[in-house]
Amino acid sequence: MKKIPMRQCIGCQEMKSKKEMIRVIKTPEDEICIDATGRKNGRGAYICPKSECLQKAIKNRGLERSLKMQIPKEVYGQLEEEMKNIDR
Repeated sequence: MKKIPMRQCIGCQEMKSKKEMIRVIKTPEDEICIDATGRKNGRGAYICPKSECLQKAIKNRGLERSLKMQIPKEVYGQLEEEMKNIDR
């Protein structure tokens, strides 16, 4: 049986499979972007594709702690748009 990689959501703190979640990365150039492929270089943080999890992550600064830097408001807006596009 194949092992399924698990990651913790920065919003709800639940462990889920890597494929179910959205990966947000900080590139070596200190840019924040959404990694749809899951293969880009950089420090990654995972979040469930639910708006409640995003709101919790904003409130408890989970993304800032995970990526070890201040997160611009545009990134949170981009994440909200991405979650609207995912039909899960």
